[in-house]
Amino acid sequence: MGTSETPGRGPGTPDRSEELDERTGRSAAAQRIQRQHEWVDLQIKQAMERGDFDNLPGAGKPIKNLGTQHDPDWWIKQLIEREKITGVLPPALQLRKDDAELDERLDRHTAESEVRRILEEFNARVMKARYTPVDGPPLVTMPRDVDAEVDAWRERRLRRRRAAEAARASATRPAAKRAPRRRWFGRGRS
Repeated sequence: MGTSETPGRGPGTPDRSEELDERTGRSAAAQRIQRQHEWVDLQIKQAMERGDFDNLPGAGKPIKNLGTQHDPDWWIKQLIEREKITGVLPPALQLRKDDAELDERLDRHTAESEVRRILEEFNARVMKARYTPVDGPPLVTMPRDVDAEVDAWRERRLRRRRAAEAARASATRPAAKRAPRRRWFGRGRS
C-alpha cells in the first residue's frame, strides 16, 4: 500500500510526494511565512516588556526630515553632519566659511606671531584658489590685510581684557559701597 514505485526510485521505496511533513514541507513553510508578522509582533512585545526600548536617543521626538522630498544623497549629508567632517566643500565655499570664522579663530591665540602666521596661510590659500580653475561657485573671498587684521585682533583682545577686569572689580567690590536696595513690601507706606 505505502510502497508504490516512483520514477527514479527503486522498488520498495515509499512514495512521500503527497505526504507533507508538518515542519519541513511546503505547506509548513507557507504557514510560517503567513504567520511571520505574529512572530515579529511577539518579539517586539517581549522586548518592550524587558525595557529594551526605554531611554533610546530621540525617544518622544519627531523623526528628523520625515516627509521631506527624497534626496538620494541623504546618507552622505547626515554622515558629514554627524561626524563633523570638514574640507569636503568646493574651494570657494570652504574659503567663504573659513573667512567667516577667521576672527573667532584668531581670538583663540595669544601670540601675535601665531595670528600673523594664520593670516598669511589664509591669504596663500585664497591666492592659490584665485589662480586655480574652479569647478563650482565663483570665488568671492578676498585676501585679508595682515597688519589691519593684527590691529583689529589687538583691539578685540584689549576690549576682552578690560571687560574681564571690570567684571573682577565689580565682583570684589565690598557690599557696603553698593546702593541699598528698597524692599518691595515697604514701597506703599510713607
